[in-house]
Amino acid sequence: MTAQCNLSIIIPCYNEASGIAEMHARLSAVLPELRQHGKVELVLVDDGSVDGTGDLLEATFHDLPAVTIARHAQNRGLGAALRTGLEHASGAIIVMTDSDGTYPFVQIPALLDHLQSGVDVVTASPYHPQGGVANVPAYRIFISKGASLLYRMLLDWRIHTYTALFRAYRREVIERIHPRLTDNGFLMVTQLLVEAMLAGYRIAEFPTVLQVRQTGTSKAKIVRITKTHLRYMARLIERRLRGEQWMQRSEALPVPGKAD
Repeated sequence: MTAQCNLSIIIPCYNEASGIAEMHARLSAVLPELRQHGKVELVLVDDGSVDGTGDLLEATFHDLPAVTIARHAQNRGLGAALRTGLEHASGAIIVMTDSDGTYPFVQIPALLDHLQSGVDVVTASPYHPQGGVANVPAYRIFISKGASLLYRMLLDWRIHTYTALFRAYRREVIERIHPRLTDNGFLMVTQLLVEAMLAGYRIAEFPTVLQVRQTGTSKAKIVRITKTHLRYMARLIERRLRGEQWMQRSEALPVPGKAD
């Protein structure tokens, strides 16, 4: 592994060929600001795309410094893509985000502003009272918000959103938590947050707006994802019934510049 940098940005991609040029433009716009604070690396993971996404990533991002492009020979799922990204990331701080513009890359500095002293993980939170949703299909919001509501009831009411990929982690959290997780799908996003909470790491929310994806189509399989969440919740209940001690340190922080 190369010498540790200040920030790693992991972006999983699956059949996103139509949006690669726009993704490059949006990242190029924010990287100068991020690099004012130290070395930044991009870790782009092509999860077995069949539309030429991997080749387009190679061709489009060759002009940017500190870019790693990892490729799966076949589609393995979001969780597997994130693990591959983590294997290549050297940052003291690790940001994970979507490739499709649901959370604009220009929000990364604001996300990082919430990673204050004593905070270990910052998660985007459209379901926070100061957050919001714009033009996202109602059925997707119903599933995502419903899952977050159940996790709030089960774990910590102060955290409003449990399902957003857009987050910043201190490296210590990732090194301790992610080796325990084996889910290859969307559930890993929630597991990373939940297991960090239960290990006693301090979680802060970044209230923001979830937007409809700007390019491509969603790869989420709603029924499958719902089943994996319900099974995970059942395991959490079993752990609580067995007397497992949970340490929770959470905090909902306002967006800088907004009134509390």
